[in-house]
Amino acid sequence: MGRLRLGVLVSGRGSNLQALIDACADPAFPAEIGLVLSNRPDAYGLERASLAGLPTLGIPHRGFPDREAHERALDAALRDADVGLVCLAGYMRLLTPWFVERWRDRLVNIHPSLLPAFKGLDTHARALAAGVRFHGCTVHFVRPEMDDGPIIVQAAVPVAPGDDADSLAERVLAAEHQIYPLAVRLVAEGRARVSGERVELDARDPLPQATLNPSG
Repeated sequence: MGRLRLGVLVSGRGSNLQALIDACADPAFPAEIGLVLSNRPDAYGLERASLAGLPTLGIPHRGFPDREAHERALDAALRDADVGLVCLAGYMRLLTPWFVERWRDRLVNIHPSLLPAFKGLDTHARALAAGVRFHGCTVHFVRPEMDDGPIIVQAAVPVAPGDDADSLAERVLAAEHQIYPLAVRLVAEGRARVSGERVELDARDPLPQATLNPSG
């Protein structure tokens, strides 16, 4: 069985793209990146991909009459590259229902909160304002509603005394770089399967029973 081919969509610096590039550099990893796409031709994520020797393509959204027309061009490029799973990695445009349904259960996103909490923007500041003891990140299959869909992997990080949005964001981002390759591995190996609107996991490792914050 060959490696699952990924199409990665970026709009900015692409740090989660880099995590996927690093994971795919291991020949034992069950996926490979077939194309990196951006709606911004100047996005640093495209440069990251080029430095790694990966195919890249910038398709500016401003040249199209509407979102769906732009997404049809993205879709055509992904299919030409024989992509099997689309990974959103800091792609800063809401996708239309047309695109989401066309790639249903083959389209994943990473979001900087423990969904379904704190959908949308400014997640770290909102988590601090709410006084939560844990924050984190989520990889999920995409649905037409913003930041919605079956959850594949989550990572929780403790909120530390004195945290501000920047310090909390830094810890969450480090967790993102761990769980995105893990989620892709689970999908590529057939260990994460959508059933209804939930993901059934073939989890081979035992999970800790609980983590406390504060710990004592």
